[in-house]
Amino acid sequence: MKKLLARFTLTLAAFVVTTSFAAAAAGWGDDYDKALAKAKTEKKMVLLDFTGSDWCGWCIKLDKEVFSKPEFQSYAKDNLVLVELDFPRGKQQTAKLKEQNAKLQKEFGIRGFPTIVVLNEEGKKVGELGYMPGGPTAFLAELGKLKGK
Repeated sequence: MKKLLARFTLTLAAFVVTTSFAAAAAGWGDDYDKALAKAKTEKKMVLLDFTGSDWCGWCIKLDKEVFSKPEFQSYAKDNLVLVELDFPRGKQQTAKLKEQNAKLQKEFGIRGFPTIVVLNEEGKKVGELGYMPGGPTAFLAELGKLKGK
């Protein structure tokens, strides 16, 4: 039983590390203050993804149909600072991260998931998006409308 528990714990730890690495590799961060500083320095918009990544069907669909696509990732690399503000049911988070995300949820008046808040390089809200059909092309078109605001 102890060996089984140890093996399960090791497998779970590997999964958590792999999942964290995958999110980082895709260009997503989770530190709001760092993202604002980076956006200002690099003159990019900030995309805040309020998500329930492990339980929200529309969030998972948005990630699969838009955020994981090369077209979006290429655009994001050059134009956006990406921040995932996650409200998971099965994933572990630090108390600091939970506190940050809850504070921002309240500050931006988030009532449902997914909600995408777009900020300009100065940190001012310029728009809000959610899931929409049409993949990255439709999503990027709507994002482009916010760029000049």
